[in-house]
Amino acid sequence: MVKSYSMDLAGRTLTIETGKMSAQANGSVLVRYGDTTVLVNVTASKAPRDGIDFFPLSVDYEERLYSVGRVPGSFTKREGKPSDKAILVARAIDRPIRPLFPKDLRNDVCVNILVLSVDPDCSQEVAAQIGTSAALSISDIPFNGPTAAVSVGYVDGQIVINPTLEQRGHNRLNLTVAGTKDKVSMIEAGADEIPDDVMLEAIAKGHEEIKKVASFIENIQNEIGKAKFAYDSCEVPEEFFEEIKEFAKDKMYEAVQAVDKAVRDANLEKLTEEVKAYLQEKYGEAYEEKAAMLGDALYKLEKKTVRHMILEEHKRVDGRAIDEIRPLSAEVDILPRVHGSALFSRGLTQVLSVVTLGTVADEQELDGLDEEKSKRYIHHYNFPPYSVGEARPSRGPGRREIGHGALAERALAPVIPSQEEFPYTIRVVSEVLSSNGSTSQGSICGSTLSLMAAGVPIKEPVAGISTGLVTDENDRNRYVMITDIQGIEDFFGDMDFKVAGTKNGITAIQVDIKIDGLTLQIIKEAFERTRNARMYILNEVMLKAISEPRKEISKYAPKIITLMIDPDKIKDVIGSGGKTINKIIADTGVKIDIEDDGQVFIASNDADGAQRALQMIKDITMEFEVGQIYEGKVTRIMNFGAFVEVAPGKEGLVHISKLAKERVEKVEDVVKVGDAIKVKVIEIDEQGRVNMRREIED
Repeated sequence: MVKSYSMDLAGRTLTIETGKMSAQANGSVLVRYGDTTVLVNVTASKAPRDGIDFFPLSVDYEERLYSVGRVPGSFTKREGKPSDKAILVARAIDRPIRPLFPKDLRNDVCVNILVLSVDPDCSQEVAAQIGTSAALSISDIPFNGPTAAVSVGYVDGQIVINPTLEQRGHNRLNLTVAGTKDKVSMIEAGADEIPDDVMLEAIAKGHEEIKKVASFIENIQNEIGKAKFAYDSCEVPEEFFEEIKEFAKDKMYEAVQAVDKAVRDANLEKLTEEVKAYLQEKYGEAYEEKAAMLGDALYKLEKKTVRHMILEEHKRVDGRAIDEIRPLSAEVDILPRVHGSALFSRGLTQVLSVVTLGTVADEQELDGLDEEKSKRYIHHYNFPPYSVGEARPSRGPGRREIGHGALAERALAPVIPSQEEFPYTIRVVSEVLSSNGSTSQGSICGSTLSLMAAGVPIKEPVAGISTGLVTDENDRNRYVMITDIQGIEDFFGDMDFKVAGTKNGITAIQVDIKIDGLTLQIIKEAFERTRNARMYILNEVMLKAISEPRKEISKYAPKIITLMIDPDKIKDVIGSGGKTINKIIADTGVKIDIEDDGQVFIASNDADGAQRALQMIKDITMEFEVGQIYEGKVTRIMNFGAFVEVAPGKEGLVHISKLAKERVEKVEDVVKVGDAIKVKVIEIDEQGRVNMRREIED
């Protein structure tokens, strides 16, 4: 049966339809928000997947260029692998829903979002997040929702829910908030140095709207929702876990308290062998049945041990205080010949960031659903297997690498100078050399340093840090927050709250949560913790490595000169079939890019060649001015005077009476073709013809 439900969301109608499409999915909804239309289908396998110790959830956000009336730009003229933007949206949808599935569920669950139509004023990402929650809620898949999401902007000093296209044009905040009726479960933001208190207010206002949408979905679920299916629990049997706990509890407590990660890992391997020997001796031939559950049982014991230490004893595995940052170091100019480089270390986490400066032609072209068609600041993040001591081949960037690169890009984008200030395309690559938590924040710090070393005049240095959380499972209001989490604290904790910013405010946030959500009090405390840590990292480490951006770029980077010309003159610079511009390039060895608005970029490692090209373009685009004096060459001689070219294609007539102070009988008596003479413009007639006078020194 077809059903349709509507509500007002930020002054626009949100409609959820079901029962009309995709009858074989476990749950399906068509979401309309303004003219934006998104189809969400959710499915689940009938049995758990064998041999896994995690919940196999996949979220696919599929963009179709027909939704914005465009034909794909690829050779095949069809959509291929997901764009980076699609991957980022899928990750943002995944994070708030994942904690709301049963922890012992091992059935495959797939969420497929298909963008069918895009209204620029109504976010397709928000529609997708709401549609995902609605489809899961009305399906028979076990899900402890609903959730909802909104985008929040900061426009002209006002907080705006789901800003329109026009509002986004002068927006200082791009914030996405997701949550349940009770708590915030996901935060993702890019911001123009927004103060903590404004950011907290924006999150709070976003959550107020989320409560309304979540109630709306809950009402739909109550009316048409299916009963949730029963599933086979993959939880470790309690009696087996208690047996392992009794034998290994004290041993585990000692094993995890090693400052050195390698020693800690060795301790855990030794303990695993001890537990295996104990079980083999106790169960004999029946050991194999128990062995299949041993890994999960020891993981659970390690997790409970680490959490108990933090929550009850305020004790961390490496001995740090709750708010203590790991040892830090920073160094610039690590690599010769590259345009800028820096190495940033925080404990065992180490990131090498490298800057490359390119021309305008090096901008990345985008073929997505948004209005943005290109970008000149690009940040890439690589996480090779050796960074965690694993022996496996690299297979290119995955979703995690794309997400971490985008986070670092968002963090630094607000401080990147404009094209007018710094006419370069900027690419930063962060190579993770060693990982033990917070590599994305390490890449932000390292990239700031490498940009400054490269001579990029960033507005302010940016630092990033992450805080974690351990809550009491019986009382979520009882918790301990820890600053600068390492890998083990990330794995076993309840959140990874990443915040990047300058001394003036926040530039990026990404929050991963493993529980049902966060209160505003926890978020406020996380802001305070991260701000204090950022200031320490900036002042005590980063600015001591390099205090400000260098005044000059690397001698290996291209030198770029810019000038503005009349757009009507672009055709003159290019010439017929590109003849003119190609001759300039051939004669001077430069690279030239011309924008439609008349902005010209001349790039070269040879300063003299760049200056010659600049003068040639100026000559081509020059306009004669009455009274102006020029140097030129005689190109033609007529019986009534001489034509003088002062720039390619720019000539005027010097009448025979204007060639000398005395009377001239024949033009050839005074000048010949090829002579260089100085002339002054005395008249430009109605037909644009230029009349000149020869300037003769006394």
